[in-house]
Amino acid sequence: MNLLKTLSAISSMTMLSRITGLLRETLIARAFGAGGMTDAYIVAFRIPNLLRRLFAEGAFSQAFVPILAEYKNKQGHEASKKLTDHVANTLVWATLIVTIIGIIAAPAFIYLIANGLEEFDAAVWMTRVMFPYITFMAFVAMAGGVLNTWREFKIPAFTPVLLNIASILASLFLQQHLERPIYAMAIAVFVGGLLQVAIQIPALVKIGMLPRLSWNPAAGLTDPGVRRVLKKMAPAVFAVSAAQISLMINTSIASRLVEGSISWLSYADRLMEFPTAMLGVALGTILLPSLSKAKADDDPQEYSDLLDWGLRLTFLLALPAAVGLAVLAEPMIATLFHYGAFTDADAVQSARPLIAYCVGLLGLILVKTLAPAFYAQQDIRTPVRIATGVLVLTQLLNLLFVPYLQVAGLALSIGVGACVNASLLYIGLRKRGIYRPQPGWLAFCTKLVIACVLMGAAAWFGAHHIDWLGLQHHAILRLGALLLLVAVCGAVYFAALLAMGFRLRDFRRIAR
Repeated sequence: MNLLKTLSAISSMTMLSRITGLLRETLIARAFGAGGMTDAYIVAFRIPNLLRRLFAEGAFSQAFVPILAEYKNKQGHEASKKLTDHVANTLVWATLIVTIIGIIAAPAFIYLIANGLEEFDAAVWMTRVMFPYITFMAFVAMAGGVLNTWREFKIPAFTPVLLNIASILASLFLQQHLERPIYAMAIAVFVGGLLQVAIQIPALVKIGMLPRLSWNPAAGLTDPGVRRVLKKMAPAVFAVSAAQISLMINTSIASRLVEGSISWLSYADRLMEFPTAMLGVALGTILLPSLSKAKADDDPQEYSDLLDWGLRLTFLLALPAAVGLAVLAEPMIATLFHYGAFTDADAVQSARPLIAYCVGLLGLILVKTLAPAFYAQQDIRTPVRIATGVLVLTQLLNLLFVPYLQVAGLALSIGVGACVNASLLYIGLRKRGIYRPQPGWLAFCTKLVIACVLMGAAAWFGAHHIDWLGLQHHAILRLGALLLLVAVCGAVYFAALLAMGFRLRDFRRIAR
């Protein structure tokens, strides 16, 4: 399998997801601005979204994929299918029970994470509508893990687009028919979850891995493979949730700052998801099954080489992304969200946390590249210990940054914490001899810095010679100017690298 080609395919699907996600956010900003009702929707969605990441997506995948890869490589299809049946049954029933509890206890959840929220009742109503999303995502996460193990990456990468499409249609057509228009976005999350489940089924049938669910919630709990997954998943829950817990604490802090702070942080976060998903998530998706196979084959050299390839790609693409997003923060926020109810002040305030996030963008992406190296070893405790320390550090940094930087301080704390997290993961891999860097890293990084400086200069010139906020009523012109500026910046960066000897073939890699 050509990993660079696969990464490009996944990144393309992820880009489609992020573009439709940005369109969704643009329409929400235009329709609802950054006021109390938008804050209520964001808070309401974060609760099921957090649980989705805890129980259904990240933690589950990290525990399940290495074990499923082991079954597939050593025990064959039938054993893998039986394991999938039992794991899927356990996961779906567990999240269904959590969903019922969440619907009942929604007021308590909202009070715990955002007791300063003005539109409290609206947030409770939307939380109840969106809570079933975690059950839908439990099935989707299981399907994604199976498909990725079979190296079928496109459907899992495309799946999030369906949620965005549902939200876009709701913001355009449904919201105007509701007494509280923002409720349309909660309904869209429910519908989008159902659509994401539906698209997995044909792909699973094609590879003969569609799980059979039982009416017995305990069915499969006696399976040794299920017990192994649950044992690995328990610490993985906390490892994955550390950043999400920080985000929830930040939401609570932001709810006590100036009204709109939650929305400003959310819009900045949406732009940060572009590089973190297109590179970090995509790399993690293809590295985990490949690393798991190298581990099962007892091939430490292949294991280390895969990591080196992933790290070089991360630096190659994450460094310019951080520089570009920081310099072009206000032009991007203005171009994407500065319409309708979204004011000049909202654009300026949203740009500040985006700039702060960029300090830690490389760390955020490196964590998604380095952590799979531990998960493929079926070592989840080490990332847990690191994540625990980083969670505490992040909140201590909030005490330092927030009084002076307000909402930007919250983003800066997460970014700095991610850099510390990545550094500790790297040190752990080196100390254990799991990763041995190939020669040439110093020259490689020196050339990247030179190219980033040249690109940053081009971005700064464009950012300061156009009145981005003043073009509010010239959306096409502003979008065209931004796309042209981004294209110029990209051309400067890669032209500089080519002049210094970089070639695409140097980053090609075939997985064994």
